[in-house]
Amino acid sequence: MNALETTIEVPFTVTEQGTIRIAKSRVSLDSVVHHYKLGATAEQIAYSFPSLRLADIHLAIAYYLTHREEVEAYLSEQEAEADALLQPNESDPQHQRRMTELREHILARWAARRQAEGPTASK
Repeated sequence: MNALETTIEVPFTVTEQGTIRIAKSRVSLDSVVHHYKLGATAEQIAYSFPSLRLADIHLAIAYYLTHREEVEAYLSEQEAEADALLQPNESDPQHQRRMTELREHILARWAARRQAEGPTASK
């Protein structure tokens, strides 16, 4: 009888910033877990991230399921760091003004396109 391998390496790479990526891709563990928690299957995740191998997605999900507490702590830490990076920008009056101008520009372009399409566009 052939000996079975009892351990499998998880295909993770940790960036200098501490983000966990799947294999050698730019797809983060955060993204895979997020989709999985929303109910996506490994196959659906592979469709969303074609740079990932299906086997690597299954391994990432298995790792999450067997190390849920550690992964949830990592995800919370990542979210807190992202919030800390966003907070100064969101409270900056100049940033708020630029975002308002951008929204107005986008809405004006959208309205112009709808008007150019004519009355049949809304049906």
